[in-house]
Amino acid sequence: MLCSFQAAVAKARRERSLLFASLVSEESILEAFGSARWLWQGWIYSPAVTVWVFLSQCLSMDHSCRDAVARLITWRVARGLRPCSADTGGYCTAREALPEMVCHQLVRQTGSDLEREAPAEWLWHKRRVRVVDGSTITMPDTAANQAKYPQMASQKPGCGFPIARIVVVFSLSVGTVLEAALGKYEGKKTGENSLFRTLKHCLDAGDVVVIDRYFSGWCDLALLQARGVDVVVRKHQRRHTDFREGKRLGKDDHRVCWPKPPRPKWMTRKTYVSLPAELTLREVRVRVTQKGFRTKELDVVTTLLDPVEYPPEEIAELYRRRWHAELNLRSLKTVLQMDHLRCKTPHRVRNEFFMHLVAYNLIRRLMALSAQKRGTQPWQVSFKGALQTVNVFLPILCSSISPEEWCTALVASVATHVVGDRPDRYEPRVKKRRAKEYDLMNKPRAEYKRQMAK
Repeated sequence: MLCSFQAAVAKARRERSLLFASLVSEESILEAFGSARWLWQGWIYSPAVTVWVFLSQCLSMDHSCRDAVARLITWRVARGLRPCSADTGGYCTAREALPEMVCHQLVRQTGSDLEREAPAEWLWHKRRVRVVDGSTITMPDTAANQAKYPQMASQKPGCGFPIARIVVVFSLSVGTVLEAALGKYEGKKTGENSLFRTLKHCLDAGDVVVIDRYFSGWCDLALLQARGVDVVVRKHQRRHTDFREGKRLGKDDHRVCWPKPPRPKWMTRKTYVSLPAELTLREVRVRVTQKGFRTKELDVVTTLLDPVEYPPEEIAELYRRRWHAELNLRSLKTVLQMDHLRCKTPHRVRNEFFMHLVAYNLIRRLMALSAQKRGTQPWQVSFKGALQTVNVFLPILCSSISPEEWCTALVASVATHVVGDRPDRYEPRVKKRRAKEYDLMNKPRAEYKRQMAK
C-alpha cells in the first residue's frame, strides 16, 4: 500500500500535476467522468484541476472559494506557470458544470479501492463489515434550497435553514465511505431506513452489516438476507424478548423464528411474495459492566446463527464497534465542517456533499497507510491529526524534497497522532461554555431590519 502511494506521488511530481494528484489521480477522475469529459470546455479549470481545487476547498479550514483559488495560484507560481485570475467566477462556473454522477462515482471509487488494498487481518472473521448510520445537514436559506430540501415545519418562514437527511455506509475495516444518499428531512419515504433501501446495491453476498434498531424491521432484515448479507442489529424496544422460547444456544443466547408481518405500503406485492414466511434469527443479550455507562443491557439480533463460529462475546464486541459510524460522521460534520454546506442551489449542494465524502476518503487512505506502517488499526489514528498534517505537507511537494522522503515523513507524522480507547470513555451530558444571551430568531431578518430602521 505504501509503495503504491509513493509511486503516485512520484508520478504527480514528474507530470507537474496539482498537489492533490498524489491523492487522487487524473486517470481516476477522467474514468469517473466517462464520456462526459469530452463535453468539458476549460483551459485552466480542466476536469481534473476542478476536482483537485474542489478537494482542497473541502479539506481547508477556511472552506471559501477564494482560499481554494489562491491555493491554485500559489501552485501555478511555484511551478513557473502564469498565475490565473484570483476572481472566483471561473472556478465557480467549472464547479457548477461538474456532473453529480462524477462526484458520486468518486466516492464509491476512493472508498472501495482502499478497502480492496487493506490487509486481511483488518477484516472480521475474514469478512467485510459495513456500518450504517444517518444524520442531517443544513444549507444556505435560498429559495431553490428551500424548494428541494424544506426547513423543519415547526419553524417560521425565513427563520430556519433548509435541512437534508443523509445516510452513509462505512467500511468498518478502513473507515471509508462506500456509498451515501441524501434526501428530504420530512415527508413520505424520507426516513433513514427508506434512504438505506436505495443503497443496498453496494452490499454483496458474504458482507456483514452492523446497524442500529432504527433499521431492525422484519422486511428490511429479510431483504438483506435475500442478498446473502448477514446482519447484526440492536433489537427494537417494542419487541418482547423471552429466552425461554426458541432453541437455547447458551446463557442469554437463543434462536427464534419471526413470522412474516403484513405487507408494508412501500413494498411491492411481487417483492413481498418473494420473501420467506418467517425469519430464523439469533438473539443475544449483552450486559454492560463498564462503570459510567447509561445502558446496562441490550438485546442484539443477528443472522449469524452458529454460536461456535460466532460466540456471543464476539457478536457483542462487533455491535459495540457500530459506534465508529458515529465517530466517522463526527469527523465529516465537525472536523470537515460538513454540518452546514455553503452552496446556494441543490445541484451544488449535492456536489459539495459528495466531494466532502471524497476528501474524507483520501484522509482515511493516509490513516490506513500510517496504521499499516505502525502495526495498528486505522481507527486508532486521529482523523483531525491526519487532516492537519496533510494540509501542512501538501504545499512542500513543490519543493526539492524527494517523493520518498515526503511520503516517509508524512506517514510517520500521521501515525504519531493516535486516539485513546474511545469505547471506554464516558462524559456527563452537560455544557460548560455558556451561550450568548441573544433572543432566538422568530421572524424573517428583513422584518427585524424594518423595525430597526423606524
